[in-house]
Amino acid sequence: MAMRRSRRTEAVCLLWLSPTLALTPAAPARRPHAARLAAAPAGPPQAMETGPRPAVTIEDAGGIDPTPLIDQLRAGDFEAADQTTRDLLIEIAGADATKRGYVYWTEARTLDAAALGAVENLWLHYSDGKFGYTVQKDVWRRQKGVFDRFCDKIGWTTKDEVTGQARKRRWFGQSEFFYTLQEAPKGHLPLTSALRGTQLLKALLQHPLWETNDWKRDL
Repeated sequence: MAMRRSRRTEAVCLLWLSPTLALTPAAPARRPHAARLAAAPAGPPQAMETGPRPAVTIEDAGGIDPTPLIDQLRAGDFEAADQTTRDLLIEIAGADATKRGYVYWTEARTLDAAALGAVENLWLHYSDGKFGYTVQKDVWRRQKGVFDRFCDKIGWTTKDEVTGQARKRRWFGQSEFFYTLQEAPKGHLPLTSALRGTQLLKALLQHPLWETNDWKRDL
């Protein structure tokens, strides 16, 4: 189901628009949680590809509230979860990023490890290991950091109906990306802006957190 966006969001949500992480307004600051964070009951689950799943518990989420992301991933609403992830990363990046509404690529490698790890664990858990930054990192490594090959492998490339030439999928208007486990290639989500270069994507995939096992949680 296509996600509704405001007129302003439609104007700025272009996957290939800039090397910043998200050009959508950051969500309002959420109340920090210092202890265990559990998802609130989501009510009757939406139709899912693998059936309803129980809500999970995240310990030490770095001050963010992952409940909306849990609810969306649990319901199989990967498009909404993709947007929520961008909003959370803006929040994780701090007050300056929240004020400007996006994350600089220079900030990506210093994102709070606990919060970033919580987001990654949720994506891996609810996609059965198909979506997540560490999944993309593995594809990036296998494609030797060649961006076009990376895009081809994770389905960010399509064939233009008019010219027949390969091009990057569009995110504005009606999104051309896939938001179901059946359709999307491995590593297809989350989406990251890369119009003017790969700095942001590379910075996220090179976060020091991924070089350890400290972020992994048994959900």
